[in-house]
Amino acid sequence: MLEKKAEPIRLSVLAKQLNCPYTGKGSTLISGISSLEDAEKGDLVFLAQRKFRDQLERTKASAAIIPVDETFNRIPVIKSENPQLTFIKALEYFFQPYRPEPGIHPLASVSPTAKVGKKVSVGAFAFIGDEVEIGNRTVIFPSVTIYPRAQLGRGCTFHSHVSIRENTIIGNRVIIHNGAVIGSDGFGYIQGKRKTHLKIPQKGVVVIEDDVEVGANTTIDRASLGKTIIRKGTKIDNLVHIAHNVVVGSDVILAAQTGIAGSSKIGKQVIAGGQVGIADHVEIGESAIIAAKCGVTKNLRANSMVAGYPHLDIRDWRKAWVSIPQIYDLLKEVKKLKKKIEQLEKK
Repeated sequence: MLEKKAEPIRLSVLAKQLNCPYTGKGSTLISGISSLEDAEKGDLVFLAQRKFRDQLERTKASAAIIPVDETFNRIPVIKSENPQLTFIKALEYFFQPYRPEPGIHPLASVSPTAKVGKKVSVGAFAFIGDEVEIGNRTVIFPSVTIYPRAQLGRGCTFHSHVSIRENTIIGNRVIIHNGAVIGSDGFGYIQGKRKTHLKIPQKGVVVIEDDVEVGANTTIDRASLGKTIIRKGTKIDNLVHIAHNVVVGSDVILAAQTGIAGSSKIGKQVIAGGQVGIADHVEIGESAIIAAKCGVTKNLRANSMVAGYPHLDIRDWRKAWVSIPQIYDLLKEVKKLKKKIEQLEKK
């Protein structure tokens, strides 16, 4: 939710804050951010690719961010090596996420043994268990549940209906969205007599390092022994499942509905598209890219790019799928050849 719209700012001042040069009228007031199509007077827009130049020509915006090698004189412009990144920085100036005022709501339940830092906000019906530690300026929205002995860092945000289980360790500036469950039991069972399933005690913990973001209704299971670890800077989408003893490296991207089975290791800067499935005890090399709906069954080398189930190098996968529509015609030809061979054999 975006609120607290900033005061209008002169283009020259904004360009200086963005560390970019500008051309045109520096006194132009910028009061908001918009897309090229929806912009009105006072808005700032950006041009990322030349194919959208005609939209820039028609925009009603008061100023634009454009690539350094572009020329545009109809409205003032800020020139950037990376217009999209500069636009995001401008967006951070104009809009700040809603954060409630510090303080503990009278309807919250906070254990007397919990250690709550300075300027922390705890919403109504939140539950903070025994010996929990909460860092300065962390926000806990209504109906969040923090089990005993969890450790939460500074500047974190936990949205409503998040559950943080016992002994979980969370670093600084972590954002966890609505309905996520961190530290639930891993799916560990052993088959007993008469094929009954005996639960393996899940005694480990979850560790989430600094600057991680976890999407809504995502689940990260505690380790059976040891730690499930999410390294710093990783971004996890909604409805992702990370099983027990998984280690996810730094700056990884996991898109929605991805599932990672137990004890797998994901290298740094890996990207997994939507609905990716990764089998247990698999190691994914750093900077690998896994296409949507891919099923990874074996280890991947660093910088791999794979698709399909079971996974293939994406070039081989593309070749295979190009040939599939031709298979029916090929089968018909094979049947014809088989019939001719049978006729020749009879002669």
